[in-house]
Amino acid sequence: MSALEGTRVRLRPLAPTEYSSVFAWYNDAETVAPFDRFSVDTFDDFVAAVAAAPDDPASLAPRFAVERKDEGTVVGVVGHYRAHPVLEYTDVWYILGDRGARGKGFGRDAVRLLVDHVFATIGPERVGATSDVENVASCRLLEALGFRLEGTLRSALFHHGRWHDVRVYGLTRSEWATTVPRA
Repeated sequence: MSALEGTRVRLRPLAPTEYSSVFAWYNDAETVAPFDRFSVDTFDDFVAAVAAAPDDPASLAPRFAVERKDEGTVVGVVGHYRAHPVLEYTDVWYILGDRGARGKGFGRDAVRLLVDHVFATIGPERVGATSDVENVASCRLLEALGFRLEGTLRSALFHHGRWHDVRVYGLTRSEWATTVPRA
């Protein structure tokens, strides 16, 4: 798969030399853990999940590394997955593991590229995303890209000893084509 070029980032396949860093982000208490849980328990399982992702529409493994174009460094990962066995839509997700890259537009650029890619290659009528209600930065990113808050799933995600509410966002193909701010 070729790279996807944005204004500030490039989305490209994750290189095997980057697996350790990305796996560390998933297990870092301040990167993923405050807002989600990760279901792969071992590094070997993570590597196998990344390898299998291109052929598995339901895979939650990273599909692209988020590389800063100005530095050539990987600051995060993004992915997409078939979110429901019957409803026909695809959800997107994202992690900016490099804390220094947060709040600077890299995530917004990466998700914009990813959504363009999903609409162009998978072809759903709707792209969705979810966010822990406490993850204010994630909610802002989605809303800045034109995602609409469609509801809140109460007590839908259990991690760190308690239940968390999750916001559900959606964006239709026509909304994306007509209202989304471009770079």
